[in-house]
Amino acid sequence: MAGRLTGKLRRVRRILRGDMLQGEAHERPERYELLKYDRPTEIAKSKTEFERLFWSHDGRLVHKWVHFLPIHHRYLSPFKSGFPDGKGGLRPLRLLEIGVSRGGSLQLWRKFLGPQAVIFGIDIDPLCKALDQPDLPVRIGSQADPEFLQGVVKEMGGLDVVIDDGSHFPEHQRASFDALFGLMSEGGLYVVEDTQTSYWEPWDGGFRQRGSLIELAKTVVDDMHSWYHVGRVDRPMAKSEVGAVTFHDGIVVIEKRHRVPPVHVQLGTDPRR
Repeated sequence: MAGRLTGKLRRVRRILRGDMLQGEAHERPERYELLKYDRPTEIAKSKTEFERLFWSHDGRLVHKWVHFLPIHHRYLSPFKSGFPDGKGGLRPLRLLEIGVSRGGSLQLWRKFLGPQAVIFGIDIDPLCKALDQPDLPVRIGSQADPEFLQGVVKEMGGLDVVIDDGSHFPEHQRASFDALFGLMSEGGLYVVEDTQTSYWEPWDGGFRQRGSLIELAKTVVDDMHSWYHVGRVDRPMAKSEVGAVTFHDGIVVIEKRHRVPPVHVQLGTDPRR
């Protein structure tokens, strides 16, 4: 496993440096360009607080697809005051980011969620240890290592939100999901970024590629409906623990919410009788 992780990490670094072109992963030769924006204009145009914070950011390097910004605001803004404690009150949100990179997104989460939130980052790259700081701890290890992940969650005191911006390789994404979803609190969110890599060959993807994150999410949709079918079920917990699976361009959000066996009720009088 360690050798495979190291090899894939080298491939990711090559892509990030530009030695490999993202366009090489497509059936068609489109290229996605890193566009330059006029920041004052974008700040003025921002419709959400998260967008304004992104365009105003002057800390460590942060790299986001622009259309992700309102999506993150939509899902994370309800937790700015805290996370439901199950007793009618609120407690500090506990968020884990997989994939630290240059550390800018950790700073962005902190600005948006406030000083009370517990925010940890993990990365397999030892160089990211230099980003570790008291209010934004960074732990070095593999997102595919369940014991490592469990240890980080224990250190955090629990888990409410996961943002997987890690290797983007499907085997790692699946391993993280299987290790972490069961540890999340009721009402928590499992967010996977850059799901377009499910279609890109350098990340072991392809159109309807079996085992990709997109296909995993589709399977979870089937499994959450297993009350109604007798087909194959890969993750039985989905029908009782997954409240919703939402697909956005490049982002999948899986909501953890306890569900009981569905019932239906008829009320009123049938006028045809």
